[in-house]
Amino acid sequence: MSDITLDLKDISKSYLQGKPGQVDVLRGANLTLHAGEAVALVAPSGAGKSTLLHIAGLLDAPDTGQVIVGGTDAAGRGDRTRTALRRRDVGFVYQFHHLLPEFSAEENIILPQLANGVSRRKAQARARDLLARVGLDGRADHRPAAMSGGEQQRAAFCRALANGPKVLLADEPTGNLDPATADQVFAALMDLVRGTGLSALIATHNMDLAARMDRTVRLENGVLKG
Repeated sequence: MSDITLDLKDISKSYLQGKPGQVDVLRGANLTLHAGEAVALVAPSGAGKSTLLHIAGLLDAPDTGQVIVGGTDAAGRGDRTRTALRRRDVGFVYQFHHLLPEFSAEENIILPQLANGVSRRKAQARARDLLARVGLDGRADHRPAAMSGGEQQRAAFCRALANGPKVLLADEPTGNLDPATADQVFAALMDLVRGTGLSALIATHNMDLAARMDRTVRLENGVLKG
């Protein structure tokens, strides 16, 4: 059985923007992720990192190329199938935690599981296990406003992993944190990657954190290198 969790093949994406007209954001980008691997994605602002992540996570479709997630080729699939595939196999983390403010940390992790058909009892057990993995077992009943920035982001990681995805996509997940907190949050993220066997593609400007991942790919002029 292949350990490839994400395979991007010859991905191209262009947009029309007044002047100069067509902008080629991605030009034949290729990337393969393996289970248990953390890969840093670095590029200047505006170079297309978010576009690449959205395509990898099936939130957007490429103009050309294949997106294969967990062995399933998303090309030509309808919206319902793509949504089901994304819900099952992909987790997202952003620079801001986006936790639902009216719910506790535990409830934020339970909700996506309920939406995926998991029983409340199993969803609660899963939430508690994930929170314990990142040192938040004592904060499970706290709402986001009662948690620090680092705690909120660790809870966001847990929510992203609630349904046991094969791929975690993170867009500057420590960009809103001070250096010490960013280091703690990153360590928690790496523990989750190693402990669960998923793969992670993490867009970051922090080269110190990038150096601590398994490898780094660079997006230059629409092409992935490295």
